[in-house]
Amino acid sequence: MDIGFIGLGNMGTPMARRLIAAGHRLTVFDTRREAVEQLVALGAAAAASPSDIADKVETVMASLPTPAVVTAVAGEVAKGKKVRRFVDLSTTGSQVAVENAAALAAKNIVQLDSPVSGGVAGAVKGTLAVMVSGPQADIDAVKDALSVFGTVFIIGNKPGMAQTMKLANNFLSATAMAATSEAVVMGVKAGLDPAVMVDVINAGSGRNTATTGKFPNAIIPRKFNLGFATALMLKDVRLCLQEAKTLGVPNEVMSAVLGAWEAANSEIGGDKDFTTVIQPIERRAGVTVGKKS
Repeated sequence: MDIGFIGLGNMGTPMARRLIAAGHRLTVFDTRREAVEQLVALGAAAAASPSDIADKVETVMASLPTPAVVTAVAGEVAKGKKVRRFVDLSTTGSQVAVENAAALAAKNIVQLDSPVSGGVAGAVKGTLAVMVSGPQADIDAVKDALSVFGTVFIIGNKPGMAQTMKLANNFLSATAMAATSEAVVMGVKAGLDPAVMVDVINAGSGRNTATTGKFPNAIIPRKFNLGFATALMLKDVRLCLQEAKTLGVPNEVMSAVLGAWEAANSEIGGDKDFTTVIQPIERRAGVTVGKKS
């Protein structure tokens, strides 16, 4: 199908590549010319702006970093003459999704919330969890294209439902990272080998996504290179806490986890890889979680 794709960052580029490889005809836009040129070399057409894309195709997908950017881009897409469907692959939270959906509906454009989970590696391999909510007819129209990214889960028919699902997922991922960091730092301080700790945890009841992937691949080797920024994870945890408060849900754990990510963001840097969340904990403990010589 003909698809417009806006946002060619760490996640957007591999997703767009997979769409092209699957035979879809893409028109792409990003503020960085070099990112657009990479996709044009693979067969995509370049657009001058989000509204230019929306003049050319009925289905526009977007993979963008923050709720504010998504809202701004959605406003530009709403000016298009041909667009009928806006598929938001970003993480914005349900409130922004509801507001954007209403604004687009005023222009007879349907929004589908379709955040994804699985990281850059999942985007490259096509193994993402793809959550989607919105009118069933529009989901049916794009489901084959979304399945190029991974497994599609239909969450519901109301705007924001898939966003709530994504925030719950990312909160658990953020919690696993923060909690595992404290546990492993504690062990290293006591003289344990972090690699052995991770092996034991993965064979036991503490196994989680941090111990199975992030620690052995990025933290213990001191690579910190999984391609997702600390500021983005902090944004997701903040959105989750905001949603919990809005819904009147207890959030003591969320609040504590938020503190760990705020520390990493302020002390290490929001632009650093999110696996650096362990570094403020290491500094306070006076140890480094790395390979034993």
